[in-house]
Amino acid sequence: MKRLIQHGLMFGNLIEVSSPALVARYNRALEKLTGKTTKLSDFHIDISGFSPEIGFELDDDLYLNPNGCNRQFILLTTAQKTAPLLNASFSMSRGILRQFIDENEPQLFALTSRDAVMGELDNTVFEVAKPARLYDIRRITVRADTTQGHVEQAEALADRIARFKSEPDAWWDDVLIAEMIGLAKETGDVTRNPVRFKNPSFEQGNFWTSHFGGLYIFRDVEHPAAITTGAKEALGKLPAPYVFDLEDRAGIAKFLELNELVEPIVKAKGTDATAILKQKMDFILVDVAATLGRDVPSRSRGELRQLAQTLGSALPPEFHALGELVRWAEQGGKWPKITSSHPAYFYTLRATAHPDRDLINQLLTELSRLDVRQLFICHKQLFYALYRTWPESKKAFVADFLAREYAVDKEGARTALFGTGEPAMEEPAPPPKEDLIDLVGPWGAVRR
Repeated sequence: MKRLIQHGLMFGNLIEVSSPALVARYNRALEKLTGKTTKLSDFHIDISGFSPEIGFELDDDLYLNPNGCNRQFILLTTAQKTAPLLNASFSMSRGILRQFIDENEPQLFALTSRDAVMGELDNTVFEVAKPARLYDIRRITVRADTTQGHVEQAEALADRIARFKSEPDAWWDDVLIAEMIGLAKETGDVTRNPVRFKNPSFEQGNFWTSHFGGLYIFRDVEHPAAITTGAKEALGKLPAPYVFDLEDRAGIAKFLELNELVEPIVKAKGTDATAILKQKMDFILVDVAATLGRDVPSRSRGELRQLAQTLGSALPPEFHALGELVRWAEQGGKWPKITSSHPAYFYTLRATAHPDRDLINQLLTELSRLDVRQLFICHKQLFYALYRTWPESKKAFVADFLAREYAVDKEGARTALFGTGEPAMEEPAPPPKEDLIDLVGPWGAVRR
């Protein structure tokens, strides 16, 4: 994992908190939310205000995400909107936080200039002991205020102003006038500078959750279904007409086709399909070589071709099927028939242009895990989990490739792979506890 940090592929874009004033504000918010405080004098936070250093200090990576259900947040600056979300339990959480900050940036900028803004993503479900409870999550409401209650006070003042204007005897109501004066001292003039957040509620029909080993729920499609990365029998009864696990390749393929959620890479407009397929073949080749203990070339495509010739029959069917597609794309001839039962099938697809494009591309990575570039872009939590299991030679190749080919132009790479309008997926997962001492390089030693 050190290699990923050194290349800027892990814990990237976190916000540094080092000034005593910001640390004090953070502690006030943290104590109100959790009853705990940090003794660290500097640390880094993600878009929600979660800090991996504080998580280590408190021995609790869910200190802002109790039960993994209603994500709490602490905003010290609107600059947090560009940070990733660590420990994501739901695919929509970062997008909601980013949209909330974008739509309320002037108000948040003013509020965070003197206090921390804290709150939670309230989905009205406080525990998900059973998978069926996930279907109760539909509307997520952002509940936010400062540690001193400026937003609540502003709403109270606005209510009293409305009463003052509408009630005929309000001019003689000394208590009402005194309350207005007292609240105005705290909030300022809410008629000129209203402290009220826009669009605090968001609808979410389709999403992924890390609960129960990883589960995709699709409700807002013509043919709804749930797809689990574990055994579907373990989920019990779900309010979904179809439930698939990753072994149900034909069922998942039919679900994606019926809802028009995917398209073949070779038929996607404006895409250099052969380049993408050749790169997928390289990733498969590197995995085979590393697993067999062979030397893995770092950059040379010529050396990779020589390695492929050497490995020969050891190469898996995915490699050969993608090679047939490349030959068809470059030379024409007979269309290679690759059905959903073939191991290469999901390597040949990408999501179509629709609002859940990133969710579908994430699902596709579950079914094409040797494509390390798509895995890193679309499903970082799975990428980091698998990375820890790889041979050192594969780790070195992947880290070097991503730093050299992807990190230098993330937007361009995503456009080339997925088409225009693909959202940035910056959702890295934190390291396991046993690795943290070795991984604190970017922020120094953890201090108590």
